[in-house]
Amino acid sequence: MPPCVDVYVWLPRPDPDLLSHFIKRYVNRDDPGDERLAAFSRVYVENAGSDDDRAALADLGRDDALDGFSLYVKARAHYGAILTITREGAAVLGLSIDDPYGSSHVQSQARALLEDLRAEFVSPAGCAGVELAPAHSQQEWEDDGLVQIRVGVLPRKAS
Repeated sequence: MPPCVDVYVWLPRPDPDLLSHFIKRYVNRDDPGDERLAAFSRVYVENAGSDDDRAALADLGRDDALDGFSLYVKARAHYGAILTITREGAAVLGLSIDDPYGSSHVQSQARALLEDLRAEFVSPAGCAGVELAPAHSQQEWEDDGLVQIRVGVLPRKAS
């Protein structure tokens, strides 16, 4: 698998209309590559998920259900699409851009996509990096370890 530049935007909450828009616009719904997209849609878009749907999504978590999860699916015009629900209940939406040669053109493309996604989804912040895993929490989001591009800031958590 060639390296990809992963571009993410943060949504303070998993708004059903915004998630539906992302899926319709960016995800290959005819062949999503993971049948759990239907369970994700029932739970987070239609608010009609069953216990089986929630169990299928819990299997996507790294360690346990409290850690958030990511669903990797095929994209319509990008290398891949990622839908994440964080530990705090926020959403992170991502698109991957194929970058087998570490091209500066791809970095420019990632910056432009990041700004477009922020505007399209009214996101307070976005980030991008090569093979950057989606954040499963605000703490992970704020970790700069592999982040190459960062724009905006997240709202501060209430104390």
